[in-house]
Amino acid sequence: MAYDTELADRVRTYLLEIPHLRIEEKEMFSGLAFMVNDKMCINVSGDELMCRFDPKLMEEVAERSGFRSMMMKGKELKGYCYVDPSGFRLKQDFEYWVNLCLDFNERAKSSKKKR
Repeated sequence: MAYDTELADRVRTYLLEIPHLRIEEKEMFSGLAFMVNDKMCINVSGDELMCRFDPKLMEEVAERSGFRSMMMKGKELKGYCYVDPSGFRLKQDFEYWVNLCLDFNERAKSSKKKR
């Protein structure tokens, strides 16, 4: 699946303005993943954001415009969601989603490295 390169540029530009982040981009989850400090942080999938956030915030986050639960094998995946363009069109909404992911990234567990 192709991803929105303009949205990817928007995420990239925002992340690069924050000092001391190690950012790596990887094509995964049918889109472009932004790895921050060796952990998956936020993805661009099609024209949507795929966000990784603190699962404890699920109810609060679900109230936001553009939110869509992430489902895996018929079950809701807590701490992950998709956000359609209506949810991040405005600058402050876009920043909300990216900052939500960055806040959790500090505490998130890193995936095990392949040998």
